[in-house]
Amino acid sequence: MDHDIFYLGGTVLAILVIASVIGAVMAQRVTTDKARATVANLNARTRSWWIMAAVFGTTLVLGSVFTTVLFACLSFLAMREFITLNKTERADHEVLFWAFFVIIPLHYLLVGIRWYGLFTIFIPVYAFAFIPFRRVLSGETKNFLASTAKIQWALLVCVYAVSHMPMILALPLKGYEGQNAKLLFFFVLTVQLSDVMQYVWGKTCGRRPVAPHVSPSKTWEGTIGGIGTTVLVSSCLWWATPFTPLQAGMMALLICAAGFFGGLVMSAIKRDLGAKDWGNTIAGHGGFMDRIDSLCFAAPLFFHLCGFYFGTGIDPRPPEWVLHWLGK
Repeated sequence: MDHDIFYLGGTVLAILVIASVIGAVMAQRVTTDKARATVANLNARTRSWWIMAAVFGTTLVLGSVFTTVLFACLSFLAMREFITLNKTERADHEVLFWAFFVIIPLHYLLVGIRWYGLFTIFIPVYAFAFIPFRRVLSGETKNFLASTAKIQWALLVCVYAVSHMPMILALPLKGYEGQNAKLLFFFVLTVQLSDVMQYVWGKTCGRRPVAPHVSPSKTWEGTIGGIGTTVLVSSCLWWATPFTPLQAGMMALLICAAGFFGGLVMSAIKRDLGAKDWGNTIAGHGGFMDRIDSLCFAAPLFFHLCGFYFGTGIDPRPPEWVLHWLGK
């Protein structure tokens, strides 16, 4: 394990300690009910961040297998929230069984064995076609398009997009061999820090909403301030990446923008379903999907940009042992 990743972990630890201290001080000083509610929510978010950071950091240190399993569990739980919030038909149940207990494990098996070629097309091509094929066998045509589209969307967003994060560990980069854990850390830290800073800036000086009918809490002041702060911080962490400071800043800007619009898209879906949050599992945050919505849309973009501009060419063929098993 590269020692730099422990320095990155120390950075996160310092941020959490500062946030905890500030939250404790603010809780003693606020006087109005509205301010108390805001500070209480902020402190609940901070406590949840301690747990999430500890889990993510531990699995990253333990290695790629544990990291892949973590994201597989995260995909399962996020997809469960997505499907639960959507209305499903009785005819969908067998299709959902295949989605949860066959497609998700098989997809993450491809991530685990680093079969990039099949990983790229398994869900967008084969699972995309399988879902309506299996659904039509039920003989039920009511809400056929809506039902199949919901399951396909759930697989694409909650599973396929999320799985690009552990796949970063297998990305061959020029002069960066064996250091991909730092790149994954950099990506997750950038996107999540952007979310946090947009929340802080929005609460302190947010005035004009970006999309009032979609997400009233997202303001221009919060968005610009949060993304700007994150780009500055991420640029200072260039030493942990294969990027120059300018490249790190540009990457941060792109993935923060993708994360922001991803959050808006998922907020629009929640509003359409008449829900405020995807769940209530994580105190102060909502559900798992509420926490990773921005990651889902930013992860594929970051993965392919890194591979295209900094990669040495990832092999689409299956591992040697698979070729041997297939007799090739």
